[in-house]
Parts: sequence; structure tokens; C-alpha cells
Amino acid sequence: MPSNTYPCRDGSIVIGGNSDPIFKRLMNAIDRADLADDPALASNDGRVPRTQEIDDAIAAWLSTRSIDEALAVLNAADVPAGRIYSVADMFTDPQYIARQMLQCFLWQDGREITLPNVTPKLSETLGETRWLGPQLGEHTDEVLQTLGYDADDIARLRAARVI
Repeated sequence: MPSNTYPCRDGSIVIGGNSDPIFKRLMNAIDRADLADDPALASNDGRVPRTQEIDDAIAAWLSTRSIDEALAVLNAADVPAGRIYSVADMFTDPQYIARQMLQCFLWQDGREITLPNVTPKLSETLGETRWLGPQLGEHTDEVLQTLGYDADDIARLRAARVI
């Protein structure tokens, strides 16, 4: 403790401050020397019962900062932390683009769609998306037949716009 996600002014970050030395650096970085120097919080056993207090202190500090401001301070203090990416962030991140973590495909109706690439990316077995899946309803009749519906039942369901 603490290892959690926390909101900033413009999004969220994850912080892994659960080792004893990292906890101390984290508390000093967020201007909470009182918690850093509290002997009762020197080990995880003492921190766990005070989880809410510690999380509240971190959240209060982060609430007035942007993600970039918070990460600059935490990185300088050698506290493991990182941005939590939204889908929009992934689509514009230079690292995602450089590592080809997004792939474009043509959907059955001709529209281009972008999907996440296979992860992890391994050097010798890259992995790939070979099939985007069936068209909507492509297997409906087959599934209904395995459930005991016959062709007349299926025709009635279609006429009633149930399927």
C-alpha cells in the first residue's frame, strides 16, 4: 500500500508506492513528510490499516495537478507511476504508432476500422488478426436449428421481427 489509480485534473494515473522506500519517497514528493516519517507507516503492515488516509492524501495532492505535472514530480522522486490511457490517447501516442499497436481493416460493409494489434508483440512470433468475425446474424439460423427451431419457426420469427 499504496498501489492504486488516482484522478488528476485531466485524467488518471497509476502509482505503485507499496515498497517501504518508495512509500517514503512518494510521501516526501507529495509534501507529506509527516506520513513519510511516521514510524507506524514504515512498513506495509502499518500502512494497510490506514489505506484510506494515505489514498486521500495522494488524491488531494493530485487533484490540483495535471497528469504531466504529477508525473514530472513522481518521476523525479523515482516513484513508479504512469498515465492511464484512454482509447483516444492510444490512437495519438507516438509509441503506440511506432510499435504498430493499432491496425486498420476493412469491415464487411467497406468501412475502415482501427483495432488494437495483437499483444504482446514478440520479435519471432508477431501475431496478427486474420479474421474480424462473422457478419451480424450470419449464424443465427444455424444456432436456432441447434436449439430445435425448424425453418418454419425461423421464418415466423423473422416475420415477427424477433430476429
